[in-house]
Amino acid sequence: MAQTQFNYNLADAQAVTVKPVEPEAFPFDEYVGYAEGLRRRARAFRLAPAGVLVYRRMRVAEVFAAGSRDMASSLGWQLGALAASMEFPADLPNFLEPWYGIGTTASAYGSEYIWNEGQAPGMLPRFESAAEALAAEPVQVQQTRIGQHTLAMLDYFMERTRGRLPISPCDIQSPLNVACNLVNTNNLLMDCLDDPESVAGLLDRLAGLIVEFTRIQARVLGPAAVWPGHGFASSPEFTGLGQSDDNIVMVSPDMYRELAVAALVKAGAPFGGPVFHSCGNWGGWAHVVRDIPGLKTVDAAFGAQTDPNPNQPETIAEAFAGTGIVLNARIVGGVDQVEAIVRRLWRPGLKLIVVTYCPTPAEQTEAYRRIHEICEA
Repeated sequence: MAQTQFNYNLADAQAVTVKPVEPEAFPFDEYVGYAEGLRRRARAFRLAPAGVLVYRRMRVAEVFAAGSRDMASSLGWQLGALAASMEFPADLPNFLEPWYGIGTTASAYGSEYIWNEGQAPGMLPRFESAAEALAAEPVQVQQTRIGQHTLAMLDYFMERTRGRLPISPCDIQSPLNVACNLVNTNNLLMDCLDDPESVAGLLDRLAGLIVEFTRIQARVLGPAAVWPGHGFASSPEFTGLGQSDDNIVMVSPDMYRELAVAALVKAGAPFGGPVFHSCGNWGGWAHVVRDIPGLKTVDAAFGAQTDPNPNQPETIAEAFAGTGIVLNARIVGGVDQVEAIVRRLWRPGLKLIVVTYCPTPAEQTEAYRRIHEICEA
């Protein structure tokens, strides 16, 4: 029976339990062969006008909380996830990521992470208005403590894996999300009405910081880099920069188009185009998101176990079918839940990546079969 309400008792509804694996014990040859064997599917999907891929995401809770602080522990957990992922039928492999919490770009303005015991890092806004933030002079992200640690993690991951495994850039966030890390959010939203020029100017400057730090990461990663990165199904065959833009639902569609889109595009353009994510139900903004210039991919949550306020499958699917824009559809739940949502999503002209979280290889095998059967009938 499909779950109809989000389980608030879970610390991470999308998490998987795995055993950490030390680099010395990781089956590099096997994983490299596995990933390369799937790469042609990603290439064919990229070139096709429509189609479906399945990605079984292995999200380890420890890596997205207090465990993100220690690079050796983070790598061990993630290697454990990669090793376990080969047992689950999928069309795209999992990848490593030097995740270090939201707020990386905001650190350029002197903001520092707050580490509460057992929690992911948090950050408090330093400014009371967009104009105040715009008047401040940031440093480059790579000069900050967080930026330096992220680059050190990349170096560590590359050294310990000998650059043989897929790795994505860190979660850099969108300019709008970063602005909400910097400026008191209530005031920033009022500034969207009262001082839109300062808001647009701040977002433009943040986009420049995002581009520069992502370029540095891309140089470090070289051919090991996968895109769009972070929470998206990713591949060296794909392009675009994943940006979490969750605060879209805090402004009107017209205001988002007028103030936020240009900066999102500026941040993504050097890497093949913007890639959009928002938690929650952003269906009311789908028509604006669809029209973002150069947009490559969108991410959306479906089903009550995935998000407290999930999207309606029909709304999102109808907006993106026939556009060539990839829909990265996250669905937490069992086989029947996945099937029910995919049936509501699938329609001709859709480029769909179904992201599953089935707990066992047997369930994933059945979900994989049903997804392809529905979308390839």
